[in-house]
Amino acid sequence: MSEPISQSEGYVQVDQQDGVATVTFHHPKSNSLPGTILRKMATSIQDAGNDPSTRVIVLRSEGSKAFCAGASFDELLAIDSEARGKEFFSGFALVINAVRTVPCFVIGRVHARTVGGGVGLAAACDICYAHESASARLSELAIGIGPFVVGPAVERKVGRSAFAAMSMTPSKWRTSSWCAEHGLYAEVFSLHAELDNAVDAHARELAAYSPEAMSALKQVIWRGTEDWEGLLDERAAMSGRLVLSEHTRQAIDRFRSER
Repeated sequence: MSEPISQSEGYVQVDQQDGVATVTFHHPKSNSLPGTILRKMATSIQDAGNDPSTRVIVLRSEGSKAFCAGASFDELLAIDSEARGKEFFSGFALVINAVRTVPCFVIGRVHARTVGGGVGLAAACDICYAHESASARLSELAIGIGPFVVGPAVERKVGRSAFAAMSMTPSKWRTSSWCAEHGLYAEVFSLHAELDNAVDAHARELAAYSPEAMSALKQVIWRGTEDWEGLLDERAAMSGRLVLSEHTRQAIDRFRSER
């Protein structure tokens, strides 16, 4: 097992074994994501995907409370300019584009509820398995922004109508069953052991297949997303501008006290 990539709070860790690279992230505040962890996650996915020994990547988080609580509220409140805002939200773009462009498949493991940017991470994965407790919501509108950066990934998985519904009801949790019905999750399990078995079995299966064939299939699956590098950059700028409003700052402060 590789050494953790340490952060001041939280970490990203990569474990490479038998062609399977497992990228694990953790933050003590419900796996919320500061910019440093986002960028380390993107780099870890890129490095693992570019390693010839990697056949498949598994993306997962540690802890039991949440798969991902989305953007770090502390870091959002520290943003003091549009440039810094764009830089922060670009972290989500980097992770999504890393998953999109690596030549191997990325399997997501969602063991608990997920919010905002965490829904985007799940949607970006080529296939995602979840525990029955893994409800999801896009909460961004409630704090005065929107799911702009993660939106293309979520819409691609669940469709425009379901994405609109999720975006416009930021306080509503969608059950894991709803998420599976709409394509966010490929399958939902009642036990965490069953979830782990499914992820492990699929990773081992893919690791035995032709890397060239999988790379070609991935390009087919992601057809039509070739403009995402520029698109997600534009979306990051939108979020970076909106996060500076007084309405948003007050809303974030309220949400932070409740998290």
